[in-house]
Amino acid sequence: MKRVLLTGCAGFIGFHVTQRLLQSGHEVIGIDNLNRFYNEGLKPARLEILKRHPMFKFIPADIADLKAVSDIFQNEPFTLVVHLAAQAGVRYSLENPHLYVQSNLAGFVNVIEESRKKKLEHFVFASSSSVYGANKKTPFSETDNVDHPISLYAATKKSNELIAHVYAHLYGLPVTGLRFFTVYGPWGRPDMAIFKFCKAIHEGSPIEVYNQGQMHRDFTYVDDIVEGIVRVLANSPAVQPNNGGSDVAPHYRVYNIGHNHPVELLKLIQVLENKIEKKANIKWLPMQPGDVPVTYADIDRLGEDVGYRPHTSIEEGVSRFVDWYREFYNLHSRAAAAVPSFSR
Repeated sequence: MKRVLLTGCAGFIGFHVTQRLLQSGHEVIGIDNLNRFYNEGLKPARLEILKRHPMFKFIPADIADLKAVSDIFQNEPFTLVVHLAAQAGVRYSLENPHLYVQSNLAGFVNVIEESRKKKLEHFVFASSSSVYGANKKTPFSETDNVDHPISLYAATKKSNELIAHVYAHLYGLPVTGLRFFTVYGPWGRPDMAIFKFCKAIHEGSPIEVYNQGQMHRDFTYVDDIVEGIVRVLANSPAVQPNNGGSDVAPHYRVYNIGHNHPVELLKLIQVLENKIEKKANIKWLPMQPGDVPVTYADIDRLGEDVGYRPHTSIEEGVSRFVDWYREFYNLHSRAAAAVPSFSR
């Protein structure tokens, strides 16, 4: 059993990772500022489910608040950190850049600096496939050049990787970065395509499809992502260093974590239509600033090091998501009851 500090515990991925760690017998200290980037009642509902577990402790805090972060690190015992808290969203970073600097840069430094002082067993953090920018070579590999981001969000995630490498190199902090590829599933974010499309099709509203639908995404079901995260967390680079590619510090690694099977946006819409049994009303729009036509993860390194292989097809994942969506938004009183309670 380990004690884990997990930032962003009320977020989409953070919620699922926290559940998995608790179910595996670990204690989790979760922190989140419960910001209103999206306001669909999701964060409070996720948090209420987590609070049922006796091995979960919630501390409301903003990672950009250095004193709050320092107090948590000084007062709480833990040996592992999973840092998922960040301001998400490519397009929103064009509208509110200062928020991304505050959370994704200042907040990241606050957390990793306190982690350095605590001499952790492992610091695992969320990067993003967006760091690949407009790279045309596919699949995207960890050894590819990522010096040309095309959104501020991507630039902050690339910066996180650089900062983490410094801490691994200078202080021997065992660090692993994970480049997530289009994560989806139950309890997902309302700003993501699958959520927006599902909502619009149910309501009969138009869905906005960019670049005439000629876009491919490496959609990765959240359970597959969680499996990868917990495997990585248990496999510290301090024990098994892997400094392949351009990595220099022996205690630093970065991995792609995706499905390795891109799906065309029009195929996704078709799968949703089949599950919902209703046609989409499509509004065609041009390519948006900051978007890329294709994301495609080379996951060989993660597979070799921790045995990661995703198993959930787009049809199965979409079906589970739509089932959850219908229950959560049409049967609010039964939404929490549908999630298995933790035994004491």
